[in-house]
Formats: sequence, C-alpha cells, structure tokens
Amino acid sequence: MGRNKKYSGYKAFQFLEPGIDYMEFKLRAEMVPEWAEWVPLSKDEEDRFEEIMEKNIVISLHEHPSTRPEDISLREEFTREGREPLAYEALSKSGLDCVFDNMMDGSNFINTKHGWDWMSTVHDLGMKLCDIAKQDFVVHCRKVEDILEAHKAGKLAWVGVIESSSCIENEVDRLDVLYGLGVRSMGVNYSESNMLGTGLKEIRDGGLTDFGYDAIVRMNKLGMLVDVSHVSDQTAMDTIALSKRPIVISHSGVRALTPTTRMFPDEVIQALAERGGVMGIEAAPNLTVTEKHPLHSIESYMEHIEYCIDLVGIDYVGCGPDTSYADHVGMYLHNLEDSKKMGLGHYSRPDRKASPNQYLGIDMNIEALKRLKYVRGMENPTECLQNVARWMVKHGYSDKEIAKIIGGNALRLLREVW
Repeated sequence: MGRNKKYSGYKAFQFLEPGIDYMEFKLRAEMVPEWAEWVPLSKDEEDRFEEIMEKNIVISLHEHPSTRPEDISLREEFTREGREPLAYEALSKSGLDCVFDNMMDGSNFINTKHGWDWMSTVHDLGMKLCDIAKQDFVVHCRKVEDILEAHKAGKLAWVGVIESSSCIENEVDRLDVLYGLGVRSMGVNYSESNMLGTGLKEIRDGGLTDFGYDAIVRMNKLGMLVDVSHVSDQTAMDTIALSKRPIVISHSGVRALTPTTRMFPDEVIQALAERGGVMGIEAAPNLTVTEKHPLHSIESYMEHIEYCIDLVGIDYVGCGPDTSYADHVGMYLHNLEDSKKMGLGHYSRPDRKASPNQYLGIDMNIEALKRLKYVRGMENPTECLQNVARWMVKHGYSDKEIAKIIGGNALRLLREVW
C-alpha cells in the first residue's frame, strides 16, 4: 500500500474522558508545518519516489513516535502520569510500514527520578498496548509476517522496544516476561553501566559482564533482537562476538565523522557487519553533525549513511533516526538547563573535567542547540525515511539500493533473529 495507509481518525486514548479518567495536558501539535523540509525532486523523480515507497517495505529501527506537552517544562509531571500518546495521524503520513517504538524508557519517571525501573517499564508498555488495542490502524508486531501483512493492508506494524535492559536488574527470567508481553528488541544499556555491561559514559571500559553473558544467551534463545547503541566500545565488541544471532546498532553514527563516544569507531561497525548486523543511523539533534555539515540536517545524516556504505557495504546499513513528535531540541535544552534542579545526585568527578552540559554521556553545545531549533529534513518520524528515499533518488542511487536502506536490510535482519 506504500503511503496509502488506512487510517480512520483514531486519537490516542479517545475512549477515555480527559480531566475525568486522566490528567489533561495541552499537547504539542504532531507536525509543525514550518519545520517540514522535503528534499526537492523533479516530476520524474517524484514519480520514482512514489513507486519506491509503494513497492518496498519501510522500517525505522528506532523512534519515539509520540506527542508530549506543548510546555516542555511539564515533561516530568506529564511522564509521571504514565500515559504517552502515539501520534497516529502523523504516523499514517510517514510512509512507514514498521516502527520500533522505544517509548518513554530513560524519561520514564513514574516511580523513580532516574527511570529504568521494572514497574515503570511494565506500566509504560501496558498503557501503550491498551491504547493500541482500541484502534485498527497500528498492529502490535510480534513476528516478521506482521510487517508483511501491515504493508499489504495499509497498516503500521508497531514493535515494542526497551532501550536499556536495566529494568531486568539481575533477573534473566524478566527477559521472558518482556518477550511474553510483546517486546522484540532490547538495548544492553543506556549510556550508564548496569548489570549487563559498561555504558558509553564510563571512564573505564569493562565490557560485557558475566550476567550480561547470560542475558545475551537468553535473548538469543528467545529471538529478541539485541541492540548496543548506547554501550561502550568493548561491550559492543563482546556482545557482537558472543551473540549467535546478528545484532543491531539501531541509532548511532560514525566516530570518524562525529568524534564522540556516542558514535562508534570503524572497527565496531565492521565487526557488526561481519556477523550480519545492521548499523542504523541516528538523527537526534546535534548528534550526527559533521565538520562538512555542522548544521544538523538530512545532509549530515546522509554523510553518515554513505560513510557506512563505503565502509561495510550497502547490505548492512539502515535507519534509526531516534526522533519524536515532541520538541526534540526543546527537550534537550530542558534536560541540560534544569538537570541541577531535579535533585538527581550528579556530582563532579575529581579524575576528569566536569561539564555542566553532559547529556547522553557526551558534551552538548547549548548555544548550537538553540540555533538549530530543529533538524532540517529529519525532525520527526513522518519526514525521516521519506526524505532518506528522496535524497537517494536525487543522488542517483538505484531502486534496489534505496530499498535496502529504507527497510530491506532491517527486514533481512529480523528474519534471521525473530
């Protein structure tokens, strides 16, 4: 069905009465028209783009496809209510056949200040599945056939993802519980170390732990996709070597282009590809900027895509933009500027330079974020994969090559893992 989705107009949690059944917040518009920037195409190129989107399965390996409060300062209060609305209408215009939804994850403060606890994770997942059960456009995806059927029927396959395994603590059986609840992909950790391994923000890299070994083996047995997007280099290498099934870096980039530990060095990307994994490129604000393209946009994003294609071949590269329908830049600025007010207990380290702008384990440039406002052409899930396809049409890629990047490689990976 391509971009011709069968959406009937359902709005998140419309079966309940706001102000009576739950606390009502004024939500940000799903799409901000003046922020939409499409790669321009000729008439012939437009026709080709439409045909590519019609014929091929389109998969985003990492998103947060929900709306949040218009007033970003209410983010913590909104999150504690535990009811994050999917942006159904905007998703129906995205061209996506499958979206990996990482939900609230590290911003999930229902029961704790830091998030990642077990009960908050289950609450978040259950609320999302409750809402999905009340409508007929989004399908809860548990197997590859669900993606194929969604493409044929004009629907969207929704994959439940947990971005860090911190919530399982030291209980490997909790992986079975999450799989039973429909989770099909999980990150090893989210920048901070946990029971499974070292995160990317640690000063010493201890790699995968003994418990992490057990967890990866169990995820392989379950058929749950392993993600190492926020781990240290050694944890990534250990996981790639251990896993009997190919794994994913769902949302990151190339350290050679963007020199930060949030990105990966060539040797990790090469090891991933050698074992059949897929490298998904990230588009969250200012993370995949480059020296050539210092203003974050579709151009800097595609520079990372093309670098990976040259490095490991086009069969091992995909898209995990990591965007949302909230004000992404505004959320980053709020987190950076208000972190000291939240009482999270972050103290300066005597053995390394303290930075007030630490976020996701890297130094964020606040002034650059303020100038950015939004990522040109890669701001939200509706724009991202369509603009990748448009850019590749514009730059002379074949239909087959485009199909691999926008979903074909991800589909091959899921067939091997699930």
